[in-house]
Parts: sequence; structure tokens; C-alpha cells
Amino acid sequence: MKTEKTQRWRVPVGTVRISPRAKRYVREALDNDRLAYGPFLRKFEERFAAEHDCKFAVSCNSGTSALHVAVAALQERGRWKPGDEVLVPALTFVATANMALVQGLKPVFVDVDPRTYNIDPERAEAALTRRTRLMMPVHLFGQPCEMGPLMGLARRKRLKVVEDSCETMFSRWRGRSVGSFGDAACFSTYTAHLLVTGVGGLVTTNSAPLATHLRSLVNHGRDSIYLSIDQGRSAQVMARRFRFVRLGYSYRLTELEGALGVAQLEERAALMVKRKRNALALMKALRPYEEWLQLPWWPDYSEHAFMMFPLVLRSETKTAITDFLERRGIETRDMLPLTNQPYLHKLFGSGLERRFPNAAKVNRSGFYIGCHHGLSEGDVDYVAGVFKAFFAGRKRK
Repeated sequence: MKTEKTQRWRVPVGTVRISPRAKRYVREALDNDRLAYGPFLRKFEERFAAEHDCKFAVSCNSGTSALHVAVAALQERGRWKPGDEVLVPALTFVATANMALVQGLKPVFVDVDPRTYNIDPERAEAALTRRTRLMMPVHLFGQPCEMGPLMGLARRKRLKVVEDSCETMFSRWRGRSVGSFGDAACFSTYTAHLLVTGVGGLVTTNSAPLATHLRSLVNHGRDSIYLSIDQGRSAQVMARRFRFVRLGYSYRLTELEGALGVAQLEERAALMVKRKRNALALMKALRPYEEWLQLPWWPDYSEHAFMMFPLVLRSETKTAITDFLERRGIETRDMLPLTNQPYLHKLFGSGLERRFPNAAKVNRSGFYIGCHHGLSEGDVDYVAGVFKAFFAGRKRK
């Protein structure tokens, strides 16, 4: 019986390499016979929060879970009603909108900036209604949103803010880290992300009460007096350790992911340098084709972490170029189309995408390739050569 062969990409969009340090930390966790929340996860949370200018980080089992508990906690604390509205960019991964829907809230889509692909602050303000309660700016592809005007809007209209930063870590907007602007921010450590633990996510916040609430939700809604075995066995703890104060979820991580996370944080500087070096090399190599290809752009007061390398064709669909690249071993992915998804058309109507022309253009003509730390200079040169072959012979206007 023949089995289908897995595509062996010469240039994949992401990579996973478990370092000797990470393997040593995982063995240490195993040698300690500790899989439940323990010292590695605690250290991972503390260091991750500090890296992002935050006081607290709460680990959970995915970026989607992080978004879920962030929205659920703010909804409970704000006593939002079913049908209250959440501003969501028209270009993002489905989890952003899904976590509003799961909580009985209504996602209201907002078109994106055509250069950065992040939510447009002016369009966000135009989308407000008397039922808007929450705004979820998404830092896409490694690039921060325009957080100044967005936070100004939130303050004026008394909106809560959850930063969906699942694709962006270690980046700053006007000197301030992503994840530190809103009431909470959500990150993913899934495979092929900037920091990888296999599965995993984190919520950051500067609010101690909100952090306690988030940790309770991750742990079945448990009374916060007992969230790990390290909290002792006093009479008070023993009496309340099986008391559940709210509806919660089983979204916990293990010490093994914590060990991987600590190792990744300790190695992240070198990994990020390599990733940005590859991205800048691709920028230089593809600049001759800017007449046909829109390259990544970011303002000089913002940083780009380059989780991936996004590209948009200016006047044609992406089918021809993505097919050309993939047949030559360069993996491509769509740039997170949201408003053309069938299930959203069932909920909001088949004309949904026509209302968001910038997102629709990206859906038709946008894709991304890898620029991660696992690529060699030879890999980058190979990508440059394949693009050169695709655009060869085209006449300039």
C-alpha cells in the first residue's frame, strides 16, 4: 500500500529546531517528575511579561485559548450583554472573530491599512456604535498596529482593548512593546511562530485583578486560592481548593512547554537577529520588482519582527506566482483571509467582502513566504533567483 509523500519544502514558511539547551531543560523537568504548573512555567511567564513591558503573563494551551479567556474575563467584569459589539480587523486569523462569537458577542469588521495590513484607526472610529464594548487590534505578520490613535479612541469611547499579538513578539511601537497597551494582550507559541513551544499561548496584562481572573478561567474557573500544588496545604487552602467561582476551561500548559519556552527566551536574541537579517536580504533582492510587487512596509517609529514575509501583487491575482514558487520548493500561505470565509457569509451575508476593499485585495493578491532563522544565505539567494525567473521578460511601464 502506497502512502502519500509529504512535500519536502526547500524553503518552508516556518521551522522548528529544538536546541541542546531546550532538551536539557525538558530533561530537567522530567527528572523532577513535574508535569503540572511548576518552576519552568512560572519563570517563562515572568520573563515573557518582562520582555513585553508587562507585570503579569498567564500561560495557556494556545493563542486561541488566550484570546478566549481575555474576552471572557473582560465580558464578565464589564457585564456585557449578548449582541454587544467587538471591533475586529477584516484581515486576521479566524480565531480573532471566533472568540467574540463564542462569547455571544458580535464581531464588527474594520478594513485594514493597505500598506501595513493592520486595522485602520479612522475606519475603526467610523465603525463604532452605542453597543461597541471592545476593540481587538491584531499585530499582523510581526508588525505593531498604530496603537497611539487606537488607544486614544479607546479612551475617548471607554472601550476595552485586547491586543491580538499572536503573530508579533519582541516588537515596539514608538519605544513601547506590543502587549503593553491594552487591558490584555494575547500571544501564541504554536509551531512556526516567533517563539515555539509546540502548543501554547500567553495573556499579558498590567492589572493584578485581571491576571487572577485570567488564571482562574484557564484552570476551570477555580478559586484563585489554589491554582497550583505550590500554594501549600493550609486549612484555608484545603477548604477552598475544589471551589469553582465561575465557568472556566481546561486550558493549562505543562512544565515541558514551560521548559521549551524558557530556553527559547534565552536564545531569542540570536534567532531574531537572523530572522530580521533574512527579511532585509529579501527586501533588497525583491526591490527590482516593486512595480509588480508590494514589499513589506513599516514606519520608522515601529519595529517589524517578521514572523513571515508578506507580499501583495499590485494588479493581478496570486495564483500564477504562488504556483510558480511552490513547484520550485518555496512554500507559500494566504495572508489570513477572514471576510471571504463561508461560515461568516452564512452569518453576515455573501456581500461581506465587498465592504472591505483593502482586505479583499489582500485576499486576492496577497501571500507570504518564510524568512525565519532556519534559512541560510543560500536559501535566501535561491528565493531571489526564483522570483527573478518569474518576473523575467516583463516590460516596465
